[in-house]
Amino acid sequence: MKQIKFDLTGPIGSKATFGLIVLQADETLEQDFRRLFPDRDIAIHVSRIPSGDALTTDTIAAMKADLPRAAQLFPRAALFDVVGYGCTSGTTLIGAAAVADMVRQGVVAHVVADPLTAALAALKTLGVLRIGLVTPYVATVAGPVRDAFGTAGFTVVDTVTFGEEEEAKVARIAPASIMAAARAASIGAEAIFLSCTNLRTLDIIAPLESELGIPVLSSNQVLAWHMAQAAGAPLAADAPGRLFEVSARK
Repeated sequence: MKQIKFDLTGPIGSKATFGLIVLQADETLEQDFRRLFPDRDIAIHVSRIPSGDALTTDTIAAMKADLPRAAQLFPRAALFDVVGYGCTSGTTLIGAAAVADMVRQGVVAHVVADPLTAALAALKTLGVLRIGLVTPYVATVAGPVRDAFGTAGFTVVDTVTFGEEEEAKVARIAPASIMAAARAASIGAEAIFLSCTNLRTLDIIAPLESELGIPVLSSNQVLAWHMAQAAGAPLAADAPGRLFEVSARK
């Protein structure tokens, strides 16, 4: 056996280092982020958080106790520009400020992001006030998400939900069904928000915008946008949505 000397180099994330806390049942968010941030000099470290089999207010709120532990599982040597918590309804029920506080109990990050805060920022950037909301949730979860936009000063003209309680089925909801729901929620709306990081929305944003003539936002899209803005990180050239076009002009 021979022991030889070695040199050390810098971290993988020379342009940005992201942390992403993903629900155990989520099959979509991590895949979308790999597409939205293809640059090899952007590091994406993922930690999973336990989530219940059912989408209820109780199971979502129960994640509150696990957030610090999930954040503690990120690499200690990594210097995080942004850590994102990947749950729109969880942020709504726990509260964005509480989410940020619990994430920071487990990891040091310059910024803590979440889909709800990102969505509100995206709507302000687009200059719209009236939205149509699409969710997969049961009414007791969809209602608080709807109300969160109202509290922030936006008018939700319609809420269309699939009423799905089983988390595993959410990632299996067909994109065509999501498009149909968006159409139903679009009457009188200036933008559409597709809520839930587990919904497969990335490939239907551009077609929906072309068809409806209004901006279409999704949880994964706005979270990636908000994290990119905070870190000054480049997104994929083909990242879908008017949101990215408007941001590039500002």
